[in-house]
Amino acid sequence: MDWSPIILTLQLATVTTALLFLPALPLAWWLARTESRWKPVVEALVSMPLVLPPTVLGFYLLLAFSPTTTFGAWLNETVGLRLAFSFPGLVIASVIYSLPFMVHPIQAGLRGLPKSMLEASYLMGKSRWETLRRIELPNVRPALLAATVLSFAHTIGEFGVVLMIGGNIPGETRVASIAVYDKVEALDYAGANQYSLVLFALCFGILLLVYLTNARSLRRTVL
Repeated sequence: MDWSPIILTLQLATVTTALLFLPALPLAWWLARTESRWKPVVEALVSMPLVLPPTVLGFYLLLAFSPTTTFGAWLNETVGLRLAFSFPGLVIASVIYSLPFMVHPIQAGLRGLPKSMLEASYLMGKSRWETLRRIELPNVRPALLAATVLSFAHTIGEFGVVLMIGGNIPGETRVASIAVYDKVEALDYAGANQYSLVLFALCFGILLLVYLTNARSLRRTVL
């Protein structure tokens, strides 16, 4: 069994999950606190990957990153960055596609905090940043854990987006889900079963760890 697709998948999931925190945390905080009339529009845009076919998103990203387009040519010639059929392109596509899996749990956790807790912090002279860092985030740890795990596991299972933007380049863009597809196309069901079992075990283990951690935290809270 060639383990390079599994390793590449774990690398992609790790980098994607880490990068997702940068836009997801402030975006989730804004959605949980704002009363702006633009909130439904932003929420709809964030949630689009949940309902949009992955191939559609992958197709438009492929067009944007292609060297034949203005943006793609600028990236290639000015920045020296090739995103189509490359690992950096996979990362950007995965960040966009997994964004709601990071934003929604954090948004729900922040929205569930009592307003009295935040008002008390503001009355004590704490800034919004201090309140977020010292009050809000420590009290939404289960939501942060759920967001992290869901984003990581979702990235592991991506297929349509990574196939469209990354293709099937061994050692660079051939992730585990693509390897399963290749094995099935070649009628190598034993090989497909090997990759599938590894992915199944990974995702099940990750989700089980989350539920056990949340259950332990709940018991401590009750006691």
